[in-house]
Amino acid sequence: MAPTPAARDVAIVAFAQSDHRRRSDEVSEVELLMPVLHQVLDATGLKTSDIGFTCSGSSDYLAGRAFSFTMALDGVGAWPPISESHVEMDGAWALYEGWVKILTGEADTALVYGYGKSSPGEVRDVLTRQLDPYYVAPLWPDSVALAALQAQALIDAGETDEPALAAVAARSRDAASANSHAQVRGSRPQGDYLVHPLRTGDCPPIGDGAAAVILAAGDRARELCARPAWIRGMDHRIEAHGLGVRDLTDSPSARLAAERAGAFERPVDTAELHAPFTSQEVVLRKALRLGGDVTVNPSGGALAANPVMAAGLIRLGEAAARIHRGESDRALAHATSGPCLQQNLVAVLEGES
Repeated sequence: MAPTPAARDVAIVAFAQSDHRRRSDEVSEVELLMPVLHQVLDATGLKTSDIGFTCSGSSDYLAGRAFSFTMALDGVGAWPPISESHVEMDGAWALYEGWVKILTGEADTALVYGYGKSSPGEVRDVLTRQLDPYYVAPLWPDSVALAALQAQALIDAGETDEPALAAVAARSRDAASANSHAQVRGSRPQGDYLVHPLRTGDCPPIGDGAAAVILAAGDRARELCARPAWIRGMDHRIEAHGLGVRDLTDSPSARLAAERAGAFERPVDTAELHAPFTSQEVVLRKALRLGGDVTVNPSGGALAANPVMAAGLIRLGEAAARIHRGESDRALAHATSGPCLQQNLVAVLEGES
């Protein structure tokens, strides 16, 4: 649930991300992360010692070792001692924790980052560890197969078809042509089927990447950023764990999170949706009530770059960056985790006139 509204206004004041690549064998996770941290701090003029709270999102399953996030702290600088936390989730959920920390008055600024290297292993197999350990995980259905079940359910229900899914992919990757950080840019053939009805073009690229944002409260945010992206509401919800008890053509949790975040109070002009598969954008557009007048994924979205554990945070950062540049006044940002949009976080960001 979202915290009780507080008197403090909190904003995203800076955002940075790496260039997302298929492989980054030549650098460690710390080396991947450090330039991003330096860039986001330099954007505000802050030093690590100026940050009131630090929170990260990553996955030990991807790293292949326990407590791998403690090594990433080398990139932050943990001496003198810092107030720090970690979530075994996408960095968007780390941002949520940082937001709550500032709302409660325990900090005035927060550094939030997420990172992941999917290239060393088979990420499709790694993600099966999210499934029910008794009935589903032993069958080893990978993330693409589960997304294909959702896509087929949408087609059977008349919600979409394969040409419409191809159009989503083409639009997203065309938009990514202007995004120098994207891994996949520009139109390309949909390719062969991976798992029917999903073709290669309907699925996200596998790659490595990192992202970071800085949050600040009230006047401190205005000092650090010419046009802060104020977080007007944020909430996250979860579907039932069992896929068989869910309607895969809908996302009640995304709809409820959006409602609690205030997304339906006034129209938004931009939406950054964490939809790794084209079919998931169809579900989210309906659940979040996004009309044709809303610019969806102008960055290219997760179809252009999908670093696991950072892609959701990037959606919040990209939405905030458009507000910083004056290209958006009210934006919706969405992050997801788990199979078939199981967990959903929605934030509403606004710029000052």
